[in-house]
Amino acid sequence: MNVLVDSSVWIDYFRGSGNGDALDLLIDENLICTNELILAELIPFLWIKRQRKLIDLFQSMQRLPPDIDWDKIIEFQLKSIRAGVNKVGVPDLVIAQNAIQHGATVFSLDNHFSLMSQSLSFNVFGGSE
Repeated sequence: MNVLVDSSVWIDYFRGSGNGDALDLLIDENLICTNELILAELIPFLWIKRQRKLIDLFQSMQRLPPDIDWDKIIEFQLKSIRAGVNKVGVPDLVIAQNAIQHGATVFSLDNHFSLMSQSLSFNVFGGSE
């Protein structure tokens, strides 16, 4: 199992908030992965904080190659809206599509991933595993 860890979880982790134990376990089991979109959200903040070692760790992490299918993104947005899941941003739809493409589980603190997973058929860590 690969777990695609969303930036919301990483930010929470760096702040020392509630999901540290779960993420530590995934790290210890070498189950985490990332993608270019998540790195683009995290690395600028880490540069500002001068966290070069963290940047190097993120750069060495397993990455799921993005192959964005814009027709799929539109389909996912339409399915989400029809299921009553509104205001899902395109970056989160790309993360969902990337996870589906690679059979990965998404770990996010954003509730709309759990809601989207019901109509888009992907696993959410702590949810429908």
